[in-house]
Amino acid sequence: MNIGVFSGSFNPVHIGHLALANYLCEYEGLDEVWFMVTPHNPLKEETSLMDDEFRLKLVRLAIAGYPKFRASDFEFHLSRPSYTVHTLDKLKQNYPQDTFHLIIGSDNWALFSHWYQSERILAENFILVYPRPGYAVDGEALPRNVKLSSSPTFEISSTFIRRAMEEGRDVRYFLHPAVYEALKQAGVETGSIPGIRQGRV
Repeated sequence: MNIGVFSGSFNPVHIGHLALANYLCEYEGLDEVWFMVTPHNPLKEETSLMDDEFRLKLVRLAIAGYPKFRASDFEFHLSRPSYTVHTLDKLKQNYPQDTFHLIIGSDNWALFSHWYQSERILAENFILVYPRPGYAVDGEALPRNVKLSSSPTFEISSTFIRRAMEEGRDVRYFLHPAVYEALKQAGVETGSIPGIRQGRV
């Protein structure tokens, strides 16, 4: 199968993530998209990052019922800090029958040369770049194993959603209904989401 590796904090997962992944499955030839929830890096102080398992739970709630999506805790079991090159190596080792495509935004593509072992990632893997406003990509100039998606742009921020809910705003239409209810039940309005310490949001 052709599998898209959509790695991120998903803090929380929102409709922008889901709509993009849906498009990539339906229009870009991916059989599945794996939402690769990135674990908290113990070397970094991150007060706004929800608990790893809670973020994974939210992804599972969001993708339930759509057979082309999978929630993955794969990186939870790798050495930290987690590097994309190591994740891709391990995925290919564990699932040799599948072909993996790294999904990144054009903003990250602009910085790709700064990624850890970026040259090896580029030489050994397929990359699918989706558009982000302000980061144009010349599709004709891309390496042969890098494809520019024609997906719509989705400008929704997880930070915006957390802040809005903590301010008591109703942003249910930015989230899958099950995710919205889980966040409310977890106490997002009072800043008591699992794993978040009082401080920067």
